[in-house]
Amino acid sequence: MHRITGKQQFIGLVGWLVVTGIAAFAGSMASRRSEEVYGQLVQPSWAPPPEVFGPVWTVLYILMALAAWLVWRHGGFAHARTALSLYLVQLVVNALWSWLFFAWQMGAAALLDIALMWMLVVATVVAFWRHNRLAALLLVPYLAWISFAAMLNLRLWQMNPSVLG
Repeated sequence: MHRITGKQQFIGLVGWLVVTGIAAFAGSMASRRSEEVYGQLVQPSWAPPPEVFGPVWTVLYILMALAAWLVWRHGGFAHARTALSLYLVQLVVNALWSWLFFAWQMGAAALLDIALMWMLVVATVVAFWRHNRLAALLLVPYLAWISFAAMLNLRLWQMNPSVLG
């Protein structure tokens, strides 16, 4: 197994923060109108206010990047290729959700996307567990949040068929 030096670990941490940040940025580009779109939807009583989403996602993306880094730092990408590949794929699916829901207002497609994201995150947690248990545990809040978001996506789609057709 390739030993990663302290300097390389720092660069790796920055790299995982950047990669995760790119996915967050890609999703946020689709979410520029999110408050407007979200605000026009008939909402269930348990729906959070729009200002909750930004801080929650910021924390989750940081935890996600730290988790990926913890797995990566014990031998690099080659040592954890499957786990880190799953992580990268779920990041793409994550960014796509914002486009489907907010930019294109496709509630059913967004729901399918978040279901796929949920499965990919579960697989990532399992794969990360094999390499670093703390890394896997750092993804649990993300899994909990997207579980909640999936229920919210479903309910918003059901309550707003004319908007989220």
